[in-house]
Amino acid sequence: MSAPRPRSRRELRRERRDRSHSCWDHLIAGALWPLHGANLGTLLRTCDAVGACLAVPRLPWVPEALARGNTLRRRSCVHWVGRDVGAWLDAQRAAGSAVIAVELADEAVRLADLAPARQRTVVLLGHEQTGVPPEGLARADLAVEIPMVGTGASLNVAVAGSLVLYRLAGLA
Repeated sequence: MSAPRPRSRRELRRERRDRSHSCWDHLIAGALWPLHGANLGTLLRTCDAVGACLAVPRLPWVPEALARGNTLRRRSCVHWVGRDVGAWLDAQRAAGSAVIAVELADEAVRLADLAPARQRTVVLLGHEQTGVPPEGLARADLAVEIPMVGTGASLNVAVAGSLVLYRLAGLA
């Protein structure tokens, strides 16, 4: 078995987009119950990296958090969700999107067993302290867990979301 060949900077650059992707291409990170603005900035950057969009609630502090987090200084793909998150999720499902909750739940699939998304997919990311609420879990087609061997019970929501987005985008 031969060792993998590292790709050159030129090869890596050639794979990158020269402009932003169009909204709602394939993958949507649903940070619908955020607590910390720094996490939204990190997720926004990850969304750009994997070609995903970010769905966020219309809360007074969210636009500033996104502006601070947009270190690329380009227009990013952000969709604003109103107060009725359940109705928004129902509309996504009615439009044919799969809904995957990142949550420790009964019958959750391990991250390593998660296949790349083959259809438009919404990734539900919960509140940093309480996780995905029952209204989100009830609408999810699948829950995915990120196994951990340390003493902590969970990861930061931006880190967990980034891991799942990379996996669903087929990049990990």
